[in-house]
Amino acid sequence: MLGGLGKLAAEGLAHRTEKATEEAVHVVEGVVKEVVEHAKEAGEKAIAEAFKKAQETGDKMVKEVTESVTHTVTNAVTHAAEGLGQLGQ
Repeated sequence: MLGGLGKLAAEGLAHRTEKATEEAVHVVEGVVKEVVEHAKEAGEKAIAEAFKKAQETGDKMVKEVTESVTHTVTNAVTHAAEGLGQLGQ
């Protein structure tokens, strides 16, 4: 009789252990999923910031090059006009 009770107790303990393990695995899966989601969001944010900074840098460079070209062309036209003016005198 005691052997049957011991076997029953062992089976009950094994069942509870199995259930507790399943619950622990489920909790860990939830935590891992949440961590992955946060990492994904952080990564997406970092990439967006990098693209934004690259775009801002590109825009600044285009503006500077445009201003430089405009200045150079203006100077060239001014000097050419002055040269033509001197030829006409």
